[in-house]
Amino acid sequence: MDRRTFLSAGLGAAALASADAGPGQSANGREVRIVGVACSPRQGKTTATAVNAALEAAKSVDSKVKVEFVDLGGLEISGSLGGAASAKAQQPKDDFDLMVLPRLRDPLPDGLIIGSPSYFRTMSALCKAFLERLAVLRSPKLLLADKPVGVLAVGAYRNGGQELVIEQIQAALLCHEVMVVGGKPGAHQGATLWNAYKDDITKDEFGIESAKKLGIRVAEAALHLAQG
Repeated sequence: MDRRTFLSAGLGAAALASADAGPGQSANGREVRIVGVACSPRQGKTTATAVNAALEAAKSVDSKVKVEFVDLGGLEISGSLGGAASAKAQQPKDDFDLMVLPRLRDPLPDGLIIGSPSYFRTMSALCKAFLERLAVLRSPKLLLADKPVGVLAVGAYRNGGQELVIEQIQAALLCHEVMVVGGKPGAHQGATLWNAYKDDITKDEFGIESAKKLGIRVAEAALHLAQG
């Protein structure tokens, strides 16, 4: 079988598998769980709204996509005390262990959407602490490896450092060997939103649309991987 015949056969099989699954169903029938995390100290505000917009779009892709939202606003999460295994025992118990980690590990998500506000053109301190504490999912095994992850950022200006924040979060997550996912046209790197309307982020139509595009891409990637 030459390469062209092989590719044609493979594409044909994929098409048949997709057709057999029917609309709104993944090929193997397994639910795909996507978790969105809002890393703003302001609970339920613009970052939370943006992450939820992405999750709603993700859920619309396929009936098998299930979403879960985690708002870190108001939680007490300290940064890591060190990456060594011995430091794990020294880490004080806080809301990360009690309220966040169980939702990320039991079971592991099939995809993640992480959002942060842009503070002085960098991620929030809460987001940094959250990312540092995710180290517990790296040892003894990279539990988030190959999971699709999308990132969004909210700024006080249209060009308020949102893309820098996205890059920073993506760089940290690459330590987990995740699959970094951008959005569709207009949001290729991730979703960027502008809080120009007194905390009503839904009025930023461009930004909300970029969040939706990001959610769709994360869902599509998670479904593709679930189909194996």
